[in-house]
Amino acid sequence: MFLDQLSILVAIGFSSASLGLTFFMMWAIGRSETHLLVWSIALALIVAGVVFFGAVVENYSSALLFVSFLLLIAGFGLLHAGCARFCSGQTNWASTVVSVSISFILTAAAFALGYSGTGTMIGNVAIGVLLIQTGRHYWLARSESPLLMTANTVFCAVTAASFIACGYALAEQGQFILTSRPANWAEEINSIVAVAGLSGMGALSLTLNQMRIANGHKSDAMKDALTGLLNRRALFDDPLDVAPAGTAVVMMDLDYFKTINDRFGHDSGDRILMAFAELIRANIRINDLAARMGGEEFCIIMPDSTPKSSAAVADRIRSQIEATSIQTASGPVRATVSAGIAVRSVEPETLQSLLNRADAALYEAKASGRNRIEISSFSLAA
Repeated sequence: MFLDQLSILVAIGFSSASLGLTFFMMWAIGRSETHLLVWSIALALIVAGVVFFGAVVENYSSALLFVSFLLLIAGFGLLHAGCARFCSGQTNWASTVVSVSISFILTAAAFALGYSGTGTMIGNVAIGVLLIQTGRHYWLARSESPLLMTANTVFCAVTAASFIACGYALAEQGQFILTSRPANWAEEINSIVAVAGLSGMGALSLTLNQMRIANGHKSDAMKDALTGLLNRRALFDDPLDVAPAGTAVVMMDLDYFKTINDRFGHDSGDRILMAFAELIRANIRINDLAARMGGEEFCIIMPDSTPKSSAAVADRIRSQIEATSIQTASGPVRATVSAGIAVRSVEPETLQSLLNRADAALYEAKASGRNRIEISSFSLAA
C-alpha cells in the first residue's frame, strides 16, 4: 500500500473528529436538531474505537481489539439512530438498542472464549449490518433529494461491504484466534473505503441538513405566521401567469373587523382570524390554495371549478363562521364574512385579472349589505 494502515487510521480519526465537532457545533447553535447531537456522539465513539484499533496495530492485544469493536459498534449504532431521526423524524431506539446489544453479546462471547478472530469477524459483520440499515433509511427518504440521498445510500452500502469483507477474509483464512492484528486484503481495502465512506456520508449529510434548513426558512417565508395559511407572495408568485380554464378566485373579508378589534381587543381579533382560517382549511379540497392576503382579507384559488361549486364552498364557509361563537378573553364573539368570486371561462385571463374581478365583486358584496357572496357581475344573497 502507498500508506501504511496506521496512517490511514489517523486519517479516519481526524476526519471523523472534524465531522463530529462540526455536527456538535451545529447542534449547539439551535439545539433543536437532535440528529446532529446523536451523530456527533456517534463519531466521538468511532474516533475512540479507531484509537484503540490503532494501538493494536502497534502492539497487539486482544483486550484492546475487543474494546475497539465495542466502541465502533456503539458508534455505528448511534450513526444509524441519528440517520433514522434525520430521514423519518423518529428515532427507533428500541431497534437500535436490540441490534447493538446482540452485536455486543456475540462479540463479547467470542472474545471471552478466546476466539478473538471469531469476535473480530462478528464485529465487522455487525458494523456492516448497521451501515446497511443506515443506508436503508437514506434510500427510503430519497424523494427529498434523490441525488444526495442515493449517493449516501451508496456510501453506506460500499462501506458496509468493506467491513463484511473483513469478516469474510478472516473466515476464509481460518483465523478464528488472532495472535496479531488483522492483516489481509480486506483490511487494506476497508481502511481506504472507511475514510472515503465516512467523509462522504458526513459531507452529504451536512449538505442535506443545510438544504433542509434553507427550505424550511423558505417555507416559513411563504406562510402567514398567525393563521398558518399561505401569504400573498406565496399565492401569487407570478400574478401575470395565465390561469387555467375553470380557475376560481374567491376573495373573503371579515365584516366590521376593525370594530371587533376596537371593542374586544386585538387578541380577540387574532382568535377570530385563526378560527376563520381553520374553517377555510376544513372546507377546501387538497389541491385548493388558501392564503391570508393581509389584515382580515383572505383568498382561495380553486382549480377545476365553476361559479356554482366555488359559490357553494364560499357560502358554506360564510354560514359556518356566522354560526360560530368564538370564545375570547372578553367573552364570546361572532363574526360574518363577505365574499367575491371570479371564475375564468373560455377567454384567457391572468391570475391578476381574476384577483381584480374577485376583489371588485367583494366590494360589491360589502356595498350590498355584507354577509353575502357576489360572483363577478351577479350576486347570490346570503
